[in-house]
Amino acid sequence: MPPKLRIHPPLLNTASPWSTSHTHLTSLLRSPSLGAVTTRTSLLAGFPHDPSRHRYAFFDPAALSVPGSNNTSSTTATATKSSTFSGPPEDSLTNNIPQTSTLTPLASLNTLGYSPLPLSAYLSMISSFTSPASSSPKTIIISITGSPSEISSSYGLISSFFHSSSSSPSSSAFPLAIEINLSCPNIPNLPPPAYSPSSLATYLAALPIASDIPIGIKIPPYTHAGQFDDFVSALLGSHSPSAPASSSAPVPASKLSFITATNTLGSSLLLGPSSSSSPEPLLPDAGIGGMAGPPLHPLALGNVAILRRRFDADPRLAHLDIIGVGGVYDGQGYKRMRSVGAMAVGIATALGRQGVDVFTSIEKDINSAW
Repeated sequence: MPPKLRIHPPLLNTASPWSTSHTHLTSLLRSPSLGAVTTRTSLLAGFPHDPSRHRYAFFDPAALSVPGSNNTSSTTATATKSSTFSGPPEDSLTNNIPQTSTLTPLASLNTLGYSPLPLSAYLSMISSFTSPASSSPKTIIISITGSPSEISSSYGLISSFFHSSSSSPSSSAFPLAIEINLSCPNIPNLPPPAYSPSSLATYLAALPIASDIPIGIKIPPYTHAGQFDDFVSALLGSHSPSAPASSSAPVPASKLSFITATNTLGSSLLLGPSSSSSPEPLLPDAGIGGMAGPPLHPLALGNVAILRRRFDADPRLAHLDIIGVGGVYDGQGYKRMRSVGAMAVGIATALGRQGVDVFTSIEKDINSAW
């Protein structure tokens, strides 16, 4: 059985532009309302971030009409050019979005890739953090991606760091976990691997048979039964050339401790205002990116609920915990995610919009009844 992921309180940030820098992570670690902190997804060599192309924007999900048209769409909206940002370090090491307690819950759309900082930078950051003596140390989830061979190399680096930290407590005061992001919709010519059972099988095969660090994978939103069937089949080894011969043999899912569901919904478009009948995309190039925030919430809830039922129905999958992510910004959203089977609840868009105080606000909403 793989090691259990420990998160208490069961609330955390997820990989996002607002968990990129040392400043971001320090602020998150200081919040007593989080039980874990997730780094922005990193590659071995860092992602070639281009601030002119990789940007994000917030929008009001209640304003979905397209200028000059009577039509509405769940993946189009109007906004202003001034509301787009490239993310750190180009904008700043902190979020300059105005933050007040009366902010309207906003959705987000992004054309971002991964962190411009390499994995080694995050390991260096983690080694510099100290845990308050007055509280239990938070788990730090290191989010990584790359090819299967790069994932294997990344695991080796993290494992070596973990074991050197264990022998030298001053090196890291925090438990570690690994999240493998197989779900970004914004990488050209590279569809999210978790949509392809054969690609997913290749990644699962690259993971160690036994790890003392909890490992999970972050998946994209699934929208029909066939995608859930394919995902479960990959977890059970049905798409692997070396599929287990019997139900008692170890399956690929035995390498995993958790699933993060879900990432952003791709193929979404945000249109800027225009006096003509053809408004331009707000974000660069074609403007197609990943949507998150309140409009994603019902789909994310459905994904968590379906996966929890599927996992509980098979003893080979029942050990898998689910971090529920998508559109949560208050106590009611937190409770909904927990009610459908999320072991813990992750937040990204609301963190970008409201800052770290969003976690304190959620704890207050639920009266600390985790």
